[in-house]
Amino acid sequence: MRVYILAFPEKRWENYTLPVADEPVVRLTERRLLTSKRIDEVITVVRKDKLRTYSLHVSNPLPVSARSKMEALLKALPGEPFFLAEGNMPLIMPFLVNYMTGLFYENEPEALIPVWKDGTAEVTHAVYEPDALADAIEVALAEGYRNLNRVTEFLDYEPLSIEELAKRNPKVTLSFFRVRNSFDIRFAVETLKREGQT
Repeated sequence: MRVYILAFPEKRWENYTLPVADEPVVRLTERRLLTSKRIDEVITVVRKDKLRTYSLHVSNPLPVSARSKMEALLKALPGEPFFLAEGNMPLIMPFLVNYMTGLFYENEPEALIPVWKDGTAEVTHAVYEPDALADAIEVALAEGYRNLNRVTEFLDYEPLSIEELAKRNPKVTLSFFRVRNSFDIRFAVETLKREGQT
């Protein structure tokens, strides 16, 4: 299965090239995903005007002109099911990616999306059937929504309880950690050191 990484900043503070252990966070995210047994290729969706920057950091940048993550993803969608991740998730767990892709092929839903018990869906840590996601994005955009999280309202997705998975393996929750600032960088570096990754 392919992974599509969204490294498409919408807000000024979003930076997918923040250095974590001397490497851009997006490169660490890509490397973690490539260690998943079920992942064949990782493609990173980037702003067209940032292609030069990202081509230094990731193996397969895909430049897109769009106003939002939702529009960018719609333009970049592949023809087969794929795993979607965000480029600031350097602690993404390969075993969870493997588990989710296996479950997706077993049940064949429109999407398999991890959900917290408060109902928050992790839409950028999920497996999608591209035609269903394209339809959901088009409806969301037509309704005036710009936030990618709104696609869940228009998808017949299978929720995956994060808390239930964490009971079996507490490391599951690290998979959803995002690097957004210097405090996050410090936590990511410490965690990677404990794993022997740096």
